[in-house]
Amino acid sequence: MFKRIGLFLLTNLLVIATISIVMSLLGIHGYLTQKGIDYRALLIFCLLWGMIGSGISLLMSKWMAKTMLGVELIDPQTATGDQAWLIQTVHRLAQRAGVQKMPEVGIYESPELNAFATGPSKNHSLVAVSSGLLQSMNRDEVEGVLAHEITHVANGDMVTMMLIQGVVNAFAMFLSRIVAYAISTAMSRDENGEGMSYLVFYILTFVFDILFTILGSLVTAAFSRWREYRADAGGARLAGRDKMVNALQRLKAGVEIEDPRAPALSTLKISGLNKGIGIIALFASHPPLDERIARLQKGQY
Repeated sequence: MFKRIGLFLLTNLLVIATISIVMSLLGIHGYLTQKGIDYRALLIFCLLWGMIGSGISLLMSKWMAKTMLGVELIDPQTATGDQAWLIQTVHRLAQRAGVQKMPEVGIYESPELNAFATGPSKNHSLVAVSSGLLQSMNRDEVEGVLAHEITHVANGDMVTMMLIQGVVNAFAMFLSRIVAYAISTAMSRDENGEGMSYLVFYILTFVFDILFTILGSLVTAAFSRWREYRADAGGARLAGRDKMVNALQRLKAGVEIEDPRAPALSTLKISGLNKGIGIIALFASHPPLDERIARLQKGQY
């Protein structure tokens, strides 16, 4: 618990410090002026908050995964048995997928059946699998899982997800401040907007930040589901459709077992809970496993 709080505080301190430095260098000290909103300053402010926050999280992603989940890296020079096979399989799939620098490979102790790939770029990535997955799956099924994760790496999904999240966050912040300012001005004492209540403005900004962030999450969730379909398809091409289908079917058996640690990494994992229906399902980061299996069985890859 204290480790998660520490990481959260550290990340936010880095974001705040970086944004403060960049804004000072650009000579930007605020976006509210006596004449109204300085849209250029506001746009830069929102882009900095949106992109730097996501960028720092991406840069720290490997370190956070190792720290929060206790991922133990496998040394290729000393690995034997199943660990040696795991390293060899990841490297073989990575070469087949065109990844130039081999990913780090690690195992984290957890009963969940899961795996994930993360890292700041496809040439500086980490592929980690749970001990529960290794104990529950045969090698063909594990290879299907690894092929899925290597496809994420080869597609650069970590960076793309960061860019989309950053742009969505920036847009939500930008739009919320414009709407909040318009309403605050309309509620002011005179037609020139003099006497505008900054308290009302900041309260409305907070409310609209939440609203537009929720709406923006529909975009990031939709992309996340699409990239899972695409990684399944890539996994089928790298390892074979039967291995990929069998891996997803095995994941269904353990979908209820979820590791509560590092919830921020849950969207990166191959298996994610999706029990929502209707509108709720639109916020899910993963498509239902049944739909993913059906697509592969129909040859949609």
